[in-house]
Amino acid sequence: MESTIIGEFDTRRGAELAVEHVVQECGVPRGDVFVQPAGAANTVGTRAAGPDVKSAPTPEGRQKLEGLIEVSVDFHGDAPERIVDVLRSAGAKFVRTK
Repeated sequence: MESTIIGEFDTRRGAELAVEHVVQECGVPRGDVFVQPAGAANTVGTRAAGPDVKSAPTPEGRQKLEGLIEVSVDFHGDAPERIVDVLRSAGAKFVRTK
């Protein structure tokens, strides 16, 4: 069955981790996994994590924490629940199928 499974993450780190796990653990081709802001704002999530956190203050051009990050997976298999589980374990706040 073909479907698109979408997970929304509050950190860029969580979204990147989800992509790695979907590709490596579930065997989804990297070309079938997409990352983008969930809304119209250009954002790195709603909170800083991983490489987005710096020990020294950033001069002016601070990163925008204005919205969730969406990871969508074009899925062509029989067990979409496995993808859903992987997205949730990587930190997805919301998961839906389209």
